[in-house]
Amino acid sequence: MAVRPTPPEAAEAGACRSPARFLWWLVVSQRRRAALAALLGGSWMVLLALPPYLLSRAVDDGLRAGDGRALLGWAGAVLATGLLLAWLSIMRHRTMTRIRNDAALRTVRAVTRQALRLGASLPRHVTAGEVLTIGIGDVAAVATSMSVVGPGVGAVLCCLAVAAVLLSVSPPLALVVLLGVPVLALVLGPLLRGLQGPLSAYRDQQGLVAARVADLAAGLRVLGGLGGKEAYAARHRRESRALQAEGYRVASLTSWVDAAGAGLPALFLAVVVWLAARAAAQGAISVGDLVAVYGYVAVLVVPVSFFIEGGHEVSEGLVAARRVVRFLGLAPEDADAADGDGDADEAEPPAAPPAGPAVLYDPGSGVEVAPGLLTALVCAPSAGSAAVVDRLGRFTPSGATWGGTRLDAVPLAAVRERIVVADNEAHLFSGTLRSSVEGRAPRARAALERALHAAAAEDIAASLPGGLDAPLDDMGRNVSGGQRQRLRLARALLADPEVLLAVEPTSAVDAHTEALLAARLRDARAGRTTVVTTTSPLVLDQADVVCHLVDGRVAATGTHRELLADERYRALVARDPEEAP
Repeated sequence: MAVRPTPPEAAEAGACRSPARFLWWLVVSQRRRAALAALLGGSWMVLLALPPYLLSRAVDDGLRAGDGRALLGWAGAVLATGLLLAWLSIMRHRTMTRIRNDAALRTVRAVTRQALRLGASLPRHVTAGEVLTIGIGDVAAVATSMSVVGPGVGAVLCCLAVAAVLLSVSPPLALVVLLGVPVLALVLGPLLRGLQGPLSAYRDQQGLVAARVADLAAGLRVLGGLGGKEAYAARHRRESRALQAEGYRVASLTSWVDAAGAGLPALFLAVVVWLAARAAAQGAISVGDLVAVYGYVAVLVVPVSFFIEGGHEVSEGLVAARRVVRFLGLAPEDADAADGDGDADEAEPPAAPPAGPAVLYDPGSGVEVAPGLLTALVCAPSAGSAAVVDRLGRFTPSGATWGGTRLDAVPLAAVRERIVVADNEAHLFSGTLRSSVEGRAPRARAALERALHAAAAEDIAASLPGGLDAPLDDMGRNVSGGQRQRLRLARALLADPEVLLAVEPTSAVDAHTEALLAARLRDARAGRTTVVTTTSPLVLDQADVVCHLVDGRVAATGTHRELLADERYRALVARDPEEAP
């Protein structure tokens, strides 16, 4: 069983152990910037308490005393403080934007790296919609939660500074401030904790609906041809209504949090001002002090409101980080044991791959692939033969062997270098036709043309404006399904692997092209080990060995013509649904 590894950068801080650790890793990964944000945010919020003090001096020393010069001096101080606050606000906002962008980039990088590491096993773990939701919604929520870094520190410092100043004016008012802010946090805590469950369910349902939309966009033509659009639309409507219901549930709780964020600071302000007004009426504090107290408490609205909004953002960030961490914790089914985070001393040393072409054997089905031959796998349904290919290509855990050595004991890089699986759903990236077929490295034009010819795909390049340099959309959406299938096969043939495992390479082409492709495939792979899954008589007739699978096990082996004597095999390859098992 594969051990859960962590991405290289995230592993240094143990980021994948919990959502909170992941958010903390995003902070400590940019320590200097976070420290600068804390300094700017703290300075900005603390200095917000300075104008009320300056105004109180202007009232007591200038207006009440009738001293114009003092009034002008204090007014100038207020202006200078305002300019300083404006500059600090700009720099704080700029720094926080960089922190959020950096956090988003690091999260996207970790998710992308993990998607590449999972490779072909990714669809078995998560849907495309869930990855899309993580890459857009969850990344944004994680980045937004970073706002707590700068203003969060500033809010704490501001509350302490205001309390300290109020202590010199009125100790009871200072006590109210010191006790009032924690009370607000205690009141909102249950609301924020209660929001996480519905929000998590909403995110999961959002990923499911996004997956349906992605499937619909990719298979609209097929659904239309099969008459399945109405059934799929009905399912999409049901899931969308479920998402809507979850959204209403989240919105209901969020509305209470937003209402508290707007109402509680105002209520807090009213209580403190009322106490200050009573103290002024009793002569305990001066009119200037009353103005100052009002200003201090008005300033407190900023950090108190931030505590509420920041708590909400952190709550959403934890939900999003939980989904990200869960994704980063997935392990590829075909990973080497040494790739895990277990004890390397206890792991068995990797086995050397066969020195040359060797027999591939799948004990789960009994399929034995002899080197240098074209072997065909026939099964109904076709998923049975595709599962054999997954095991022989080491895309799923199995006891498959290669030259007598367990395939999972051989280093994965050696397996991928010599054994290539040509999946019928393999991705075609956007770019030119040439780059899509070439793959990782440029190839000679002659080799490219030979591969296109072997896959009966030379007409595709000839029909597109620009030929090999013609643009190809993502997933090849500007060409037909049969053309996409032939381009995928051409790419696999151009790689010229020692072992080629092709899944249904001719299922989307017409009979004439199928016959042409079958003959060319045999010639192109002469002397090389090739396995195809198919029920096409045209392809089967070209195979050296045909393995007929029933219920996932080999029922008969021979040439196509020999196996035609078997009634079940004959019914299957004749595509007779009434006679096929």
